[in-house]
Amino acid sequence: METPDNEIFRDSIGTITEEGKRAWVFPKKPSGKFYKYRKWVSYGLLAFLLLSPFIKIDGNQFLMFNVLERRFNIFGFPFWPQDFHLFVVSMIIGVIFITLFTVAFGRIFCGWICPQTIFMEMVFRRIEYWIEGDRGKQIRLSKQPWSAEKIRKKGLKLFIFLIISFIIANVFLAYLIGSDKLIQYITEGPFSHVSTLISLIIFTAVFYFVFAWFREQVCIIACPYGRLQGALLDTKSIVVAYDHKRGEAKNGRKKFRKNEDRQALGHGDCIDCFQCVNVCPTGIDIRNGTQLECVNCTACIDECDHIMENINLPKGLIRYASEENIEKKAPFKLTVRMKGYIAVLSIMIGLLIGMLFLRNDVEANVLRLPGQLYEHKENNIISNVFTYKLVNKTTKDIESVYFKLMSHKGELKLVATHDSFVVPSQGMTEGTLFIEINNAALTGDRNKIKIGVYTNDKLIETTTANFLGPRSYK
Repeated sequence: METPDNEIFRDSIGTITEEGKRAWVFPKKPSGKFYKYRKWVSYGLLAFLLLSPFIKIDGNQFLMFNVLERRFNIFGFPFWPQDFHLFVVSMIIGVIFITLFTVAFGRIFCGWICPQTIFMEMVFRRIEYWIEGDRGKQIRLSKQPWSAEKIRKKGLKLFIFLIISFIIANVFLAYLIGSDKLIQYITEGPFSHVSTLISLIIFTAVFYFVFAWFREQVCIIACPYGRLQGALLDTKSIVVAYDHKRGEAKNGRKKFRKNEDRQALGHGDCIDCFQCVNVCPTGIDIRNGTQLECVNCTACIDECDHIMENINLPKGLIRYASEENIEKKAPFKLTVRMKGYIAVLSIMIGLLIGMLFLRNDVEANVLRLPGQLYEHKENNIISNVFTYKLVNKTTKDIESVYFKLMSHKGELKLVATHDSFVVPSQGMTEGTLFIEINNAALTGDRNKIKIGVYTNDKLIETTTANFLGPRSYK
């Protein structure tokens, strides 16, 4: 689309003035088909986000990201520090999926799924519309001097924002430390856990700052995903786009006049009403093309369709479309790049599924005690001392656990415990053991031995260790 000679295309973000100050955005309250769909999707995701830390599957929190203890639960599936490679593979799959989704459908994730957008547009802005009114009333309230009405409305809004930020901070903390621990801290009193209370206050302040002041700047300035658009999008990506060929036609835009034959005069269908700009939550003009600030929220689509309906012109002047679709009427199809991402994603998912099938509920590690050599006993018996560590990843205690030497004929003795023991649920048991093997069964100074972990005569895990013996000379 060509711009007139007297029009200079902007070279800065829309929320900053020429003086470098914040240009506050007062978007018009959206309405329409897509907004209705977004509300249903958003409320479903909000319920999912708020309830996930408190849902249990087999005793495991549905979603938990305990970074401090390196324990993660994804869809009720626990990942321990020993499973960190599985967690990394899961995160890589997530990144590849989002990349593929962006290449194919643009920044649709930001407009429909991103928690920042959902909370901002479907919670905080709706409260703002309820208290302060729509765009025009908000602008007038902002410009008028401080009065009892302004103090009441601003104060009530900010107080509600603070309460919601506090609730979000609690839920966020439940994801980090676990909902059971959070409820325990609440019932025991906040001052019994000062460090957690300080963390809660910090999280509340951060969320309050983001939603009360920083707002759309998160998507424009802070979010790294938005910056990936320039690298990921191409002419075949489906984005929220303005059909400039139809909107500009031969002689460009023109204000609407009743009973005027716009087609005969060579004017496009865009009547330059600026409603798509007024409704945009990031304050951009979608008619300038795909831009960094656009989060694909579809508010401009609904508003433009409403205007087109009123003036009896076809809807879809702003719609989900690719650049090639607008320029050449080309339908959407998978590109070589998309097929490459799909292939890599399929391989990674297959790898993760294979790893999950090979993963055991019990992790066993048996290591020779550092600095200790073997001991030569009577009857040509060689003894080594080992430390063991058993991790129970399930939510049930594993009882009657014992070790058995599987690779060699010998004797295994636990130190300071009975022949069997209990590994607590989601816990760990460690101790010391001796392994004694006849020197005749050894093949040198270093021997690989295999140890089985049993419970009630059932093999649940195997591990290996190095057994030291006398060096043989030939």
